Amino acid sequence: MSASAHPDSTDLDRLHTAVKREKEDLAPESKPAPLWAMFLLMLVAIVAGGQLGPMAGGWSFDVSNPFAFAGGGDPRPGGAGAGGALDPFAKAMKKGSSGYAVCGGCHQGNGGGLPGQFPPLANSEFVVGGTERLIRIVQHGLTGPVTVNGQGFNTPGGMQPFGAAMSSEDLANVLTFVRNSWGNEAPMITKEMVQKVRDEEKRTAQWTVPELEPFAKKDVPGEIPAGPGATAAPAAAPAAK
Repeated sequence: MSASAHPDSTDLDRLHTAVKREKEDLAPESKPAPLWAMFLLMLVAIVAGGQLGPMAGGWSFDVSNPFAFAGGGDPRPGGAGAGGALDPFAKAMKKGSSGYAVCGGCHQGNGGGLPGQFPPLANSEFVVGGTERLIRIVQHGLTGPVTVNGQGFNTPGGMQPFGAAMSSEDLANVLTFVRNSWGNEAPMITKEMVQKVRDEEKRTAQWTVPELEPFAKKDVPGEIPAGPGATAAPAAAPAAK
C-alpha cells in the first residue's frame, strides 16, 4: 500500500500560490497624488500669478530688474544709461583700457615693456610725440631696431599691424588710453584722425624707424572734443603740409 500525501500539504501549496498573486501594499506616503489634486494646484498657481503681476506693477524688466534700486539707479558699469553720461575722453579711456589687452602681452600691463625685446610705452617719445607717427605704427606695424628712453630694442618679427583687426574707433580709444596712462599726458586721438591716416596711406609693409622720422613731430589735424581730452597736454599743432 502506497503512502498517502500529508493532509496539510495541499492547503499549504494553495496558500503560497495565493500569496504570490497578491500585490505588495504601497506605503501611504508613496501613493500617487490624485489627478484632481494636481489640476487644482495648477489652477491655483495660474490664478495667483495673474494677481501677483498687477500688484507688483506688471511683468516688465523695468519693474523686475534686480539692479533697479530705489534712488540708486543701476550700479552696473554702463547700466541705466550711465555710459552716456561720460564725456568723450572718459569714454575713450574706459574702452581703451579694455582694448589694451591685445597690447599688454608684449608691453605689459604697466606699460613698462620687456628689456631688449618690447619697448616701454610709459614715458615713450613714440607715444606722446606726433600722433601721425603713432597712428602709422599701430596701423601698419614696426620692424627693426628702435631706441626708447635711451635703450635699444629689436622685437623678433617686429610689432605686428593692428589696422586690419581693429576699427578706427577701437584704435583711437587704445591710443588715447596709452597716451594718458603710466604718467603719460597727451591729447586724445579721435577715430576721425585714425581714419584720415587710413584713407591716405595704403601701405601694407611694416614701417622702420628711419621711414617714420618725417612724421615724428606731426599731428594729424582734427577737432578734439572740449574737456579733459583736449587739455591733457598742450594743444596739438596742425600737421605740416
